[in-house]
Amino acid sequence: MLRIATYHTELSRKGPGLLLRDILRGGDAQVEAVARVIAAADADILLLQGVDYDAELRTLSALAEVLAEAGVAYPHLFALRPNRGLQTGLDLDGDGRRGEPEDAQGYGWYQGEGGMALLSRYPVEAAGVRDFTAMPWRDMPGALLPEAVADAQGLRLSTTGHWVVPVEVGGTRLTLLAFHATPPVFDDENDLNGRRNHDEIAFWRHYLDGAFGPPPEGRFVLLGVANLDPVDGEGRKEAIAALLADPRLRDPAPRRAGPVAERHGHAGAAVLDTADWAGPVPGALRVSYLLPSADLSVTASGVLWPSEGAPLAEVVDAASRHRLIWVDLALE
Repeated sequence: MLRIATYHTELSRKGPGLLLRDILRGGDAQVEAVARVIAAADADILLLQGVDYDAELRTLSALAEVLAEAGVAYPHLFALRPNRGLQTGLDLDGDGRRGEPEDAQGYGWYQGEGGMALLSRYPVEAAGVRDFTAMPWRDMPGALLPEAVADAQGLRLSTTGHWVVPVEVGGTRLTLLAFHATPPVFDDENDLNGRRNHDEIAFWRHYLDGAFGPPPEGRFVLLGVANLDPVDGEGRKEAIAALLADPRLRDPAPRRAGPVAERHGHAGAAVLDTADWAGPVPGALRVSYLLPSADLSVTASGVLWPSEGAPLAEVVDAASRHRLIWVDLALE
């Protein structure tokens, strides 16, 4: 059995090096809470979002040491520079100013802010990694580029990144398709974020169709933050609906622990939400996904979301507004 998880930690800090500082000096309540959540999940392969990037992976290595102390060791670490904070030189939000967080390839105050990171008990085949993070948005088939930025040749599709990462699991290659899309909100009439969110999700169906070179050979898992609920909340639902309906993928629809709830008009169904924002809007939504290829056998799945008052419930709340989701796979 192989357990794979993805978790938007929201550990990112307001400046470069600050997350590393907070980890090294110890006693940071959020870092400790995130570590406890990850230890409770005990995944074999874990994709994190919201972890600040540095070229030498010092921050990720320091976090891995904290996790080892919490009881989960990950000898194999992998991360690539995200697009967040990388300035485009354009006035993307049309406010007459350049160089602001809104004008970066992905919203961010500095390069490396809020990146992705892979922690694994199995070796990453670095030579086989494909990184689409720098791909121009205009190269996306049927790109929904707003007219206002249609001529922006340097504007990339990914706000954080799109990775294809093969992992060697006991003599079997398993390919991870990892990404983190922008939220489809904070927009003007151009709907830049809504359109980009749609295309960041739709990218994967084009990839599986062979639009960007050979698709993965053998079994794979698509995982990360789509930042889009298939039913509720804002955003263009077509791309996520098509992805969930794609016969090449399997949707385990991981359920949260706790009492039975009512949502999407289905009374008596356990909630599939993976994040909870305060207030009635947007509220709890499903924004994180783990979609194994159809040829993989899913034995279990879930959202680490304890009921109120249950052990670890306060820790989960303190760690992040997002919840860790996991899936167990039987690899023959």
